[in-house]
Amino acid sequence: MPKRSPTTMTTNFLRSISERFTPSATPTATKERPDGFYTARTLAAQLFPATRPELDGEDCLHDCTTCTIHLPRKFSIDEEDKLYGEIKGFSRHLVVATGKTDWVRDVEEEAGSVMEAVGKHRGDVEGGNLMLSASNIPTESDFLGEGDGKGDYGRPTRVLLLPAFQWINGVTQESVPELIKGCINRTSTNTSRLPSSSLQHQQQPTTNNGPSLPSPQPPLLQLPTGLTLTPCPHKYLILLCSQATRDARCGQSAPLLRRELERHLRPLGLFRDLGDERPGGVGIYFISHVGGHKYSANMLVYRKAEDRGQSEGKGEGEGEAAQCIWLARVRPEECENIVRYTVLQGKVVKPERQLRGGFDRERCLVSW
Repeated sequence: MPKRSPTTMTTNFLRSISERFTPSATPTATKERPDGFYTARTLAAQLFPATRPELDGEDCLHDCTTCTIHLPRKFSIDEEDKLYGEIKGFSRHLVVATGKTDWVRDVEEEAGSVMEAVGKHRGDVEGGNLMLSASNIPTESDFLGEGDGKGDYGRPTRVLLLPAFQWINGVTQESVPELIKGCINRTSTNTSRLPSSSLQHQQQPTTNNGPSLPSPQPPLLQLPTGLTLTPCPHKYLILLCSQATRDARCGQSAPLLRRELERHLRPLGLFRDLGDERPGGVGIYFISHVGGHKYSANMLVYRKAEDRGQSEGKGEGEGEAAQCIWLARVRPEECENIVRYTVLQGKVVKPERQLRGGFDRERCLVSW
């Protein structure tokens, strides 16, 4: 075998390092985006790692055998369509507390609501598509015992902004325009990199000019008078579509899945009920239609970065979302492994059947 020159060996070494820390750029795997992220265009590109029995144990191959909760006998969904890569890309997700589990068909038509105001001022949104969801999260009035528990839109409420993992409190219809301009437009997006101090092992994509640098921090927020900002204390969020007005199956499946998720989270000390503000744990919320109700149940899992916290002088409840894993066709007997592998480890148990897409800010990958 001919000897390789030092120059060749150096070139090969640098190439191997680059390949290790750069997502594959083959036509069938990933495609570079203008923002420096990459689109994982196929399941083979592995936006999220799949469970493997040789690494994760044989349990990852089996659904829960102790599950006593079942979907209705006539619960029929589409099992044939391709799921992965078919969702519309979004930059931020605004989850509005309403205290309700169902809404009018289009939540932007909920008269007097914050959702209606956001719909009217979408032209002010910058930085990409804003996903808007109504949720069953209690309003501020409900927490104070002043609400009617039925969605009193005449009182201030709060909204959860993702991926920032921040609560914005005291929101009214009138404050929405300034909220969008001074706060929402200035926070992180799904395609902005996490702060470098939390990403010591981040796989940064490279450009022709060498490794790309972390994105600058968002500008200072300008909250309207009367609004306050507090970090969402949960480490993980599970959002379940419950909007029966769009599809009865969503209204049926969401409460059943929540009960089964709770059964597996409680022994781990991770379950957080509505209003439970203890740091860490898993918040489970019902939200309005996200698309694809024929693949019910839809589930969005938001996960904070694993290595955030004390290394940055932050408390356990602080930090931003590093991942959003969007699943569909979820059944109660699959909740145990979703908790064990997807929520806690960021792995997908049944990617071919369930993965619709999402983002990974640590690896600079999205599905759109």
